[in-house]
Amino acid sequence: MKTQYTDNKFPRVVVVGGGFGGIEVAKKLKNKEVEVLLLDRNNHHTFQPLLYQVATGTLDAPSIAFPLRKMFRKQENFTFRIADVHGIDGIQKTLHTDIGDIAYDYLVIATGATTNFFGNKDLEYYAMPMKNVREAVNIRSFLLQNIEESLLAFTETARTPFLNFVVVGGGPTGVELSGAIAEIRNHILSKDYPELKREDMNVYLVEGLPKILANLSPQASAKAELYLKELGVKVLLNVQVTGYNGEIITFADGKSIPTKTVLWSAGVMGQFPVGINPDIVVRGNRIRIDEECRVVGMNDVFAIGDVAAMITEELPRGHPGVAPVAQQQGRFVAKNIVRLLNNQPTEKFKYFDKGSMATIGRNKAVVDIGKVRFQGFFAWWIWMFVHLMSLVGFRNRVVTFINWAINYLTFNAGIRLIIHKYRRPPKRTEEPSEMSESHR
Repeated sequence: MKTQYTDNKFPRVVVVGGGFGGIEVAKKLKNKEVEVLLLDRNNHHTFQPLLYQVATGTLDAPSIAFPLRKMFRKQENFTFRIADVHGIDGIQKTLHTDIGDIAYDYLVIATGATTNFFGNKDLEYYAMPMKNVREAVNIRSFLLQNIEESLLAFTETARTPFLNFVVVGGGPTGVELSGAIAEIRNHILSKDYPELKREDMNVYLVEGLPKILANLSPQASAKAELYLKELGVKVLLNVQVTGYNGEIITFADGKSIPTKTVLWSAGVMGQFPVGINPDIVVRGNRIRIDEECRVVGMNDVFAIGDVAAMITEELPRGHPGVAPVAQQQGRFVAKNIVRLLNNQPTEKFKYFDKGSMATIGRNKAVVDIGKVRFQGFFAWWIWMFVHLMSLVGFRNRVVTFINWAINYLTFNAGIRLIIHKYRRPPKRTEEPSEMSESHR
């Protein structure tokens, strides 16, 4: 295909991925003497920390998404294109995409991560991931579909698999998702489905480590587990999943659970176009970068966020895969690109950890800020404020706040609609392509 956008007046910075890191790069290059081209498979930015609320019907999908064009409509040096990036030619400084070849002066890879099923094809096919809006809406539909299907079962044995919901992965996503499903069980089930009792529905959280929220403090982990158990979640620790066939999930200790619904949040892996030297791809399929966020061996290419791994003595496994890392790296890379253009020395990236938090349900959350740890009602309000203010767009903040307020006051808010029934696609008979699956 023809090379696109060859008439640039200023050096072109191409950003691949409209997630937390990618949009920060573009924002910080506003009014600079560069041309910014943002590429993404979708035309919107997604606030991923609240995907679980879309999956459980607390929020509608548009509440956590924002159009990328609208976000940058006042930035004159910005261009956006919907595109699938297939490959990088570091020698010719060109991207190969489905809309043509695109030349760059500086490239920022901010493609994020996708779900990691650790090579288990059955889990990949039958378990449900939650990394984008489409997957979250699919979970919502499938969850409701299975409750509806349970009403058609003639025996308790036949009904049980439809009402057993298994969440695999005890990180913040798994904890928040299992807590939200438990609240549906506790407050919604018997109202919407008077034929069912709350005891008919079971929520399991499966974690392979000895504790949940392993990256938070021991106090936060212990308190979160207690909160989940108070909600009625059955927390299974030190349990390894060995398989799932759509009917039964099996574990390494020989036990199993009959279930139609397995929600997978047990791991992520970086995703990026071909053209990166395999020798610098490290654990978690992440691209190794130096302390200036440059891809090792590629001076004009940067990688940030979940797809990047800055390995140092202090961080032998790189930075955690959280939004603040991507945001800070995005701002940092933009500043360093400006320094390069002005022939100034570049700086080294230092991550400022503002803390970690997770919510487990109504009035229940855990927060770690430095050496300060607190849990419960105040932590829950802190969690809500931080997430509310982090949403992009005034409308989204207002709509989300109203939804949260109604839900808190009535115990009965939510979007419990099956707009499109979820059906698993046919199994693929050939190996998946090496090309990137999506760009956040």
